[in-house]
Amino acid sequence: MSSAERIEEFLGEVKNSFGNNALVKLKLAGYHGGEADLKSIDVKKIVVKGGDKFSFTFHYKTRDIIKNLIQPEAIGALRTALTSEFRSAQLATTGFDISFERNGDKVRLKRTEVAGREAPSGDHDRAKNRMIDAGKKPYLHALKITGADGNVLSGSQDKFRQINKMVEIFAPLIQAIPGENPRIVDMGAGKGYLTFALYDYLVNVAKRPVEMVGVEYRAELVELCNEIARQSGFDGLRFEQGSIIDYDASGADAVIALHACDTATDDAIFKGISSGASLITVAPCCHKQIRRQMESAPQTASMLDFLLRHGTFMERQAEMVTDGLRALLLEQHGYKTKVFEFISDAHTPKNVLIVAEKQNKSADGKAVAEKIAATKSFFGIDYHHLERLLQAPL
Repeated sequence: MSSAERIEEFLGEVKNSFGNNALVKLKLAGYHGGEADLKSIDVKKIVVKGGDKFSFTFHYKTRDIIKNLIQPEAIGALRTALTSEFRSAQLATTGFDISFERNGDKVRLKRTEVAGREAPSGDHDRAKNRMIDAGKKPYLHALKITGADGNVLSGSQDKFRQINKMVEIFAPLIQAIPGENPRIVDMGAGKGYLTFALYDYLVNVAKRPVEMVGVEYRAELVELCNEIARQSGFDGLRFEQGSIIDYDASGADAVIALHACDTATDDAIFKGISSGASLITVAPCCHKQIRRQMESAPQTASMLDFLLRHGTFMERQAEMVTDGLRALLLEQHGYKTKVFEFISDAHTPKNVLIVAEKQNKSADGKAVAEKIAATKSFFGIDYHHLERLLQAPL
């Protein structure tokens, strides 16, 4: 039997166990594909309003990402993974286990019968797996996420999911920062949804003491959030009034900015680099500064004219160019960067996260500078706001 036939045999058992409610778990390991930091994948069955789905948990070095797929999509993804990306897989069902091992072009399957095993419930009760427990959290009630009974309000379900997803991503990154009591600065904190939840998780769940500061320009929000922090007993959390660019971030170990509009994201990155922060994470919002230059330049590269003459494609291209240059500038200043979607675009179209971690060695500054210059020239960009900030004398 060929390796392709053995893979289809394995996938057939996966489909059967899924359809018969016999799937206990499926784990893929031995990753050797091109995606940085991916280690393994866990797969289970869930029951949601739209029907039964496969829930994939992608385990990366510092975070997990969950994707729920209908059966055809899931089987297609598993077929690709088993053919060229993962060397082993373990399928556990209520009646048997099957191990999958691939060595080059050879695939080996081993089946072992089991008895007395029950499949886990497929009910998609996400609350059981939340990073933050909604009950008895004064800050969630004050922020109108939960009612007096501690249950999440129907109109706040999406916001609560977003908060938990962001904590799921940010918490392990911050926990990896060396030293005790790291200083975390949340730039443009707004009403502090993430600030409160992240502090709560780190201090009360992960038992990782931190000093956290939320920086917000609107004085009324600063006053509100400081009162909520006091009522919640969050002694290591405070909010300060001011703009991002004027805030003194000296001593910050991590700088966070979620949806700081346009060049305010650059201001936050600049503050993180200037303070020597170990971690800089931003979710950009709006990309007007670069887009204006691209729109006013002679039609950018004739080969892209068929795309960029359409406003929606120009907007998307400007977003990618802006954030791509941000990643390059971070690398130029000694950071390892990753750019990825951190929540579904069903929640917000501004769902790209840039994660930058300080490295002991810097990138090839000359090569990165040449790439930045070439990119600017190609797209008709005179300057990038972050680049200008970094070039100015401190």
